[in-house]
Amino acid sequence: MSKPIIAVPADIREFDGTTWHAAQNQYVKAALKVADVMSFIIPAFVEGNDADAILDRVDGLLVSGSATNVHPTLYGAEASEKDGPFDPARDATTFPLIRRALERGIPLLAICRGIQELNVALGGTLATEIQEQPGVWDHRKPADVDRDTAFSIRQDVIIAEGSCIARYLGTGRVAVNSLHRQAISKTAPGLQVEAIADDGTIEAVSVINAKGFAIGVQWHPEYWAETDRPSRSLFQAFGDAVRDYAGMRAAA
Repeated sequence: MSKPIIAVPADIREFDGTTWHAAQNQYVKAALKVADVMSFIIPAFVEGNDADAILDRVDGLLVSGSATNVHPTLYGAEASEKDGPFDPARDATTFPLIRRALERGIPLLAICRGIQELNVALGGTLATEIQEQPGVWDHRKPADVDRDTAFSIRQDVIIAEGSCIARYLGTGRVAVNSLHRQAISKTAPGLQVEAIADDGTIEAVSVINAKGFAIGVQWHPEYWAETDRPSRSLFQAFGDAVRDYAGMRAAA
């Protein structure tokens, strides 16, 4: 059987005087090299995408991190300039894909911005500029360092006993690379908290009673997926779920 294919929604980027639909190399490379699946990059449009038409042609959905944030109006908050930058076309593309993938039982892995999109798509809210809240660490990417240093593994998260993600990472403390200015505030009714940081920040969730693999993490397993055991385990688990779904689809 040929390799299964996953959908990776694009970000909108403006450079060289034009608009680009872009996906970061780390995500599609981790999908190829570790999950052992191919990727289709899905263009981001405010309107016109057909979520079911896209999902009919793939076996999984990977919702990546990004330099942009979910627009606050989507979770009932007012938008301010400091909460940006925003990408309305990505929001409009990912939300229907997330909801329909879950309804159809298509494997879903949501990373960084992705976990925030998952939470908002299912009715949750986000906290912005969390480093300004009392008792919350500064989870932002360090400035003025090279990219490998910025994404170094330096923070523990605590994996809940009996959680879905514990099947792949074990329980207790796991070291990760969590870089973000926003985080889940009110958890969506359909999500279960899987891991937290020592300051109480929600770092992983799963979809309650999901038909298939459906996990979101706030950290960046894609960056060290080829060398870090927990990062690799998460992508391998996603790849296994994608292959299982592809097999069921072929048999049907």
